[in-house]
Amino acid sequence: MSRPLCMLLWLACFFVPLFSFAQAQLVVETAGKPVPVGTNTFILIDSNHQYTTDNIAGSERFVQSKSDISVFPVVAGTIWVKFSILNKTNDSTLFVDLQYANISELAFYKKEGVQLHLLNQSGNAVAFDATKQVSPFYICKLHLNKGDSGTYFIRINSKHQVLLPLFIENEHSLNTSLSLQEMVIGIYMGIMLAIFLYNLFLYFSTRDNSYLIYVMYLFFLGIAQVILAGYGFKYFWPNHPRINDYALPVTSALAGIGGITFAISFLHTKLYTPKLNFWLFLLIVFYAGAIALTLFNVNSISYTILNSISLIGGMFLLSASGYIAIKKKYKPAYFYFVAWIAFLGGIIIFVLRNFNVLPYNNFTTYILYVGSAIEGILLSIALADKINLLRREKEKSQAEVLQLVRDQNVTLEKKVTERTEELQSSNTNLSSALQDLKDTQIQLVEAEKMASLGQLTAGIAHEINNPINFVKSNIKPLQLDINDLIEIIDEYDKLHTTDNADIPAKLMNIEKLKKQIDIDYVKTEIDSLVKGIQDGAERTAEIVLGLRNFSRLDESEIKTVNIHEGIDSTLILLKNMLPDNVKIEKDFQANGNIECLPGKLNQVFMNILSNGIQAIKEKEHQNESEFITIRTKDIGDRIEIHIKDTGVGMSDEVRQKIFDPFFTTKDVGEGTGLGLSIVFKIIQRHEGKIDVLSSKGNGSEFIITLYHILPETAIA
Repeated sequence: MSRPLCMLLWLACFFVPLFSFAQAQLVVETAGKPVPVGTNTFILIDSNHQYTTDNIAGSERFVQSKSDISVFPVVAGTIWVKFSILNKTNDSTLFVDLQYANISELAFYKKEGVQLHLLNQSGNAVAFDATKQVSPFYICKLHLNKGDSGTYFIRINSKHQVLLPLFIENEHSLNTSLSLQEMVIGIYMGIMLAIFLYNLFLYFSTRDNSYLIYVMYLFFLGIAQVILAGYGFKYFWPNHPRINDYALPVTSALAGIGGITFAISFLHTKLYTPKLNFWLFLLIVFYAGAIALTLFNVNSISYTILNSISLIGGMFLLSASGYIAIKKKYKPAYFYFVAWIAFLGGIIIFVLRNFNVLPYNNFTTYILYVGSAIEGILLSIALADKINLLRREKEKSQAEVLQLVRDQNVTLEKKVTERTEELQSSNTNLSSALQDLKDTQIQLVEAEKMASLGQLTAGIAHEINNPINFVKSNIKPLQLDINDLIEIIDEYDKLHTTDNADIPAKLMNIEKLKKQIDIDYVKTEIDSLVKGIQDGAERTAEIVLGLRNFSRLDESEIKTVNIHEGIDSTLILLKNMLPDNVKIEKDFQANGNIECLPGKLNQVFMNILSNGIQAIKEKEHQNESEFITIRTKDIGDRIEIHIKDTGVGMSDEVRQKIFDPFFTTKDVGEGTGLGLSIVFKIIQRHEGKIDVLSSKGNGSEFIITLYHILPETAIA
């Protein structure tokens, strides 16, 4: 139920007006305007349902009303209303107009003798019949000729609180009242709709939640007023009367919740009146409880709660807005306070009219709508002013920020100038340091190359020295054997100048010389020595060929070569480094032909194989047979090269760092830490990849993947 009606009913139930005088019969002398039945009504509350149309006419329990408008809380039984009329007008047709729409069931009767004759039956618990009802209010036609009188009864059963604003009118007065009522309600709803749409537009423009809450409040307030006036039932759900059992109390409670929520948000009660803020939230809980009771058909308690908390909430909000406006100097609270004054002023006039302090006329009848509309307009203005206030505060804060930014800009400019000078100085130092770092890097790379070259040179010298020494050691015995043969040849040569008689003796001497020299042994020895020299020469040639394949003087050019040849040539040069217990196992399954920089890849194999040999040498307990396994296989357009050793292996921490420049596990002075870094860069230039599988004590396996045909982006 709307707040005005809630307050009205609450007050009307506890106060009795002092300015009314009872008459036994209502004399209607003119019906050109509504004539209130008022104190000419007699009321009987039948809580036990003991009266019917057959016996109610003779009851002496009727009590004369002391007010022009009787007000009843939710009554469990039946309300019987009786009044008598003497028609002194010239109109033979009069109308009873009950200007209150929220009644579940009611029936109009005329007393004829001791019986009641049914004139009309209506109520919002039955479907709305537009052919019989021109107004949401309840109207009954009376046929009384001039000078005639009649006694009438109204039987009321309602799930809601009941007001009895009963009036007698002629047709012209009734039409005028209905037209005025339609016009006022139309204007009111037009104003409320305009305010609703205006604030909804502002919400979508500003995204300020205060507008959203206010829009919700306006929606439920407007719906509650429409339902209270009966137009919800007439226009929106005429064929669903069950909705009327819940519509008014539920929408009134929602309007109350919306109003309090809006006040909390708009007035900032949490900040300005924190103690009152708790009680406002408690009122919301009571409103929610009233909704729950309504849904469980406990309307009597629901209406009691709505009446009480509407009055209490109104006083709270009026006090809070006045306090915040005056004490806290919060300007929007002034608008809220004035809006509530206007609204409560309308309520007070409406209530005083019902107490017969003020006359019942159009002004006192429709003042509630005027007050509600003024409240809506003023609160909309307050919200708009809040936007202006926020804009002014924003402009002020922006001006302060702008001034602060200007001040900071001056300071920042000075600091930037100082910092720029420092950065220029630092940049000069960094450039110098970068050049020094580049020079150092070049020196370290050259040192790595020289270390590899020294290792390579030592291997070559050792490998060539063995066959050369073998050749050298065979030359002396070969020379002696040749001298012996030359000596025998010389003796044979002397035979050409010897007499025939002396030849046999000379031959005998030659035979003795042969035996002395052991010519057969000499021939065998010469063959052996020549073969040894030949083997040494071939071994030397093999080493030179391996060196040539390894060095690849044309390494700056991309060549198609057999990768297996590069591995073999590298193994030849590393042969002298291999301990006796280390075996090389080769499993070449791949085709082997790839596009690459051959010399660079040979450097990769040299670094990985020499590291593998070193890892085996570092083992404390070596097996009789340690291995380095080299395996190749083709995978699509790529080749995989696996080089696995049985060395000491490495931890995960070391494995993750082995390709970092300058990282080494060797003692200081024994390595530059660039070997595997260079390997990684060479593989990267070929757009290949290199992976390492290793664990402590279980050796290491390097897996190199290369393209058979280099991509266009490789070797950039």
